[in-house]
Amino acid sequence: MTRTSTAPVRRGRESGEVFGAGFTMFADMLLTGLLTTLASLPVVTAPAAFAAASGTLRRAAETGTPADLGGFVRRLRARTTVRSLAAGLLLPLVAVVVLVDAALLRSDLPGAAVMAPALVLLTLGGAVVALRSTALPEDSQLSLRTGLLRTLEDARGSALLLAAIVLAGLLMWSTPLLLPLLPGPLAFAATVVDLRAPERSGARD
Repeated sequence: MTRTSTAPVRRGRESGEVFGAGFTMFADMLLTGLLTTLASLPVVTAPAAFAAASGTLRRAAETGTPADLGGFVRRLRARTTVRSLAAGLLLPLVAVVVLVDAALLRSDLPGAAVMAPALVLLTLGGAVVALRSTALPEDSQLSLRTGLLRTLEDARGSALLLAAIVLAGLLMWSTPLLLPLLPGPLAFAATVVDLRAPERSGARD
């Protein structure tokens, strides 16, 4: 049995709407990206910020309610817990792994040709798990274990999310000025992947 939404899908423009629903969602994504970047500046708050972004975009997708600062802040406060702050402490460790990987790529040490690709795959896989952990429904607690299970159960969705992460990395490398906006598309990608995934509650036809 697949997950369905009872919210009406907007396919055209409403009276007085200039750009249509597609542009509205795009604007929501950009606004949410900027808010997520600002909320992630202390580093340890990044998991809560991405969870708030996902919750905001999930509500916008399901109900058509535009993203707003107040809703984002409320979700950020609700998601800022001891667990999310502890998860945020792992981010400096990830940064160290990336720096070590970059150093290995430039070195002639034995095994560098094997370790460097392995660290790249480990970093990308960790990013997929982290995003899936923050894209859980608002009534669920942030959980790396749940994110890992969803990553393994929905291989196709995880592959799509991996492609989004690689694309975001390429955009950041080619155009660093886009960095403040990239959390929005990443949170949107994680949310859409979670919404399209099969029900995991055990209810089957």
